[in-house]
Amino acid sequence: MGTRVTIGDFSRASHLSVKTLRHYHEVGLLEPSEVDPANGYRYYSQAQIPIAQVIRRLRGLHMPVADVRSVLTAPDTDARNRLIVEHLDRLELELAQTREAVGELRSLLEPETPHPIEHRTVPPTPAMGIRETVDRDDIFGWWQGALGELHATVRAQGLTTTGSTGGLYASELFQHGRGEATVFTPTDGSVKTIGRVVSLIIPAAELAIARHHGSPSDIDLTYGQLGAYVINHEISVDGPLRENYLRGITETDDTGEWDTEIGCPIFRTHD
Repeated sequence: MGTRVTIGDFSRASHLSVKTLRHYHEVGLLEPSEVDPANGYRYYSQAQIPIAQVIRRLRGLHMPVADVRSVLTAPDTDARNRLIVEHLDRLELELAQTREAVGELRSLLEPETPHPIEHRTVPPTPAMGIRETVDRDDIFGWWQGALGELHATVRAQGLTTTGSTGGLYASELFQHGRGEATVFTPTDGSVKTIGRVVSLIIPAAELAIARHHGSPSDIDLTYGQLGAYVINHEISVDGPLRENYLRGITETDDTGEWDTEIGCPIFRTHD
């Protein structure tokens, strides 16, 4: 057996605090090579120093203890490396999300350039659409799938579109996290019901409209400006919010080139 190393000396050698070493022992991540049954003193071996250094670096990369344990007990080098790469990929995704959030926060601290607000009367519109009750957390994935299904149906049935694809979103979706959502495409032909796609009449509405250019990741800022406008002018009425996708996922994968109109139902006080 190698030289016994006290927990204090091992802490200095490994750059892990005594408190951390005790915690790693308790959770079974790095157990001492020996525990004195008489006094409970923990002793380590010199051979454990490289293992402790690996643990310190993985924890420094915010790898959960359970994942660190999986790395240490991996059956071979390929399995170990795969676990580490998966964690690095998650870190890169989180970093990209953090950078995006930082950019959005910086833009919030800068003086706002108000979006022009347009009042528009929208007539009843024949369309084909998909309408479901969805959770707000699932809305983006549901929206992508619904758009793809609509456009596939347009092609399959040889229909002619008469306007931009759009969406209707019930207030409950925003207020309570679950509500009715509709994605639709205006058409001038007879729509055959297939799968989730049905024939609809999109109701008439008076709308205050703001235009959002770019990624939907910060579309809430445009929603905020539009909401402030209708509140300030005391013209808001009950009804679903609307979106018109002038240029979006079906035209380009570059979210920076997307254009979306956001419509809030209002009481039209003048022409």
